[in-house]
Amino acid sequence: MRLLRRRAAPGAAAPAGAPVIEFRGVGLTYPGPPPVEALADCDLAVRRGEFVAVVGPSGSGKSTFLNVAGLLDSPTRGRYLLDGIDTGALGDAARTALRGRRIGFVFQAFHLLPHLTALENVALARLYTGLPRAERLVHARDTLDRVGLGHRTDAPPGRLSGGEQQRVAIARALAGRPSLLLCDEPTGNLDSANAASVLGLLEGLHAAGMTVVVITHDPAVAARADRTLTIRDGRVGT
Repeated sequence: MRLLRRRAAPGAAAPAGAPVIEFRGVGLTYPGPPPVEALADCDLAVRRGEFVAVVGPSGSGKSTFLNVAGLLDSPTRGRYLLDGIDTGALGDAARTALRGRRIGFVFQAFHLLPHLTALENVALARLYTGLPRAERLVHARDTLDRVGLGHRTDAPPGRLSGGEQQRVAIARALAGRPSLLLCDEPTGNLDSANAASVLGLLEGLHAAGMTVVVITHDPAVAARADRTLTIRDGRVGT
């Protein structure tokens, strides 16, 4: 199985070792009454090429952390730099474009369209890039091959195992050649064998240079990462 190596355009992403995620006093409070501090003020850097696990009990703030890091929610204070870009200075359209170019998402529930093949699900990720459909399909086929599913391109999700569906979801996340792979409980719906296979794939992508952040409640998953962040009551610690 060949692993996807990201081809970064010159100046398009942080250089090796530079922060991909950089929080400078980032916090998020939802308005009340009463106000709820979902994420306490946080200074944090995740450097290019790191594999980081984020752990904590239910309701601790893991999802808020993922939403802020993934540009799905905006912090109410502080500065968030993604690949050195100050995201707070961007309008909604620019934030959406940056998220699409720089971040790949992998979720517990796969979120594959059941009426499309594996190939079409992956190609869909680049629908709005302006690439012709034929080129998108060629790129999707190559990406599926690199996650070990080149032989399952024509299968719809209903004919794939849970582990294969998650591999398709990872291929879709990689389709835009992102700087950052954000994974929310990527093994939560898998049996132990498929979970091990997906973790092995993430480790291989990390070894090839991808920055990987995994939200998990599973200590066995966290143990595979280079570094673990613990969130409790909205506070991020190491």
